[in-house]
Amino acid sequence: MSANTWRQPTGDSDLPSEPGQAAPSADGDPGAGSGATAVSDEPGRSARRFWSARRIPAAVVALLSAAAIGLLLYDVVSVRAGRSAMRWRRRLAEELATRPLDDVWVIVGAAVAMALGLWLFLLAVTPGLRRLLPMRQPTGIPGTGEVRAGLDRRAAALVLRDRAVQVPGVQSARVAVGRRKVKARARAHFRDLDEVRADLDATLGEAVTSLGLARQPTLTVRVRRPKKG
Repeated sequence: MSANTWRQPTGDSDLPSEPGQAAPSADGDPGAGSGATAVSDEPGRSARRFWSARRIPAAVVALLSAAAIGLLLYDVVSVRAGRSAMRWRRRLAEELATRPLDDVWVIVGAAVAMALGLWLFLLAVTPGLRRLLPMRQPTGIPGTGEVRAGLDRRAAALVLRDRAVQVPGVQSARVAVGRRKVKARARAHFRDLDEVRADLDATLGEAVTSLGLARQPTLTVRVRRPKKG
């Protein structure tokens, strides 16, 4: 797979190399084999977003927790062995016992702890990987129910931009692809702006549909003249 796509195969079935093409049978006739079905243009089953492994936040939290627990455990064992507690633990116990709850540093520490906890909670309940757009799962092909594919947003924007600059009259184009919206901005150096906008709407609408995304994004097109001078 290229760097712009994400695929998670869990089966070992042979799939057709191109959408809309049936798998050839043993005698060379496409579609004649058992179970070979052409891919239709109908929308497939809805696909969920990809979940990030969150390796870096998990590693940082694990290392900090292990370091803090190890240091505390070492100090407790030292006290049990007859040594005095470390200065930081005596100071911390004294501050917690004597400092009032409405103190500024207590409120700041509680706010920081709450912010960190909320951040970790959001990381745990949100999918992440916003740059990957889930694609539709094909229907009518055996063995593809457990295959998931995703398209990188930058790759999708590059494809749509290439389609946009092929429209007659378009001098340059910029396309931003989001999870729900596609925004295209173009500059037209000749032809009427309404005609260019209509052609862009048709061309980009067809291109967005051909991407095969699980959730069809809405398309917004803006066309203007280039600045003079």
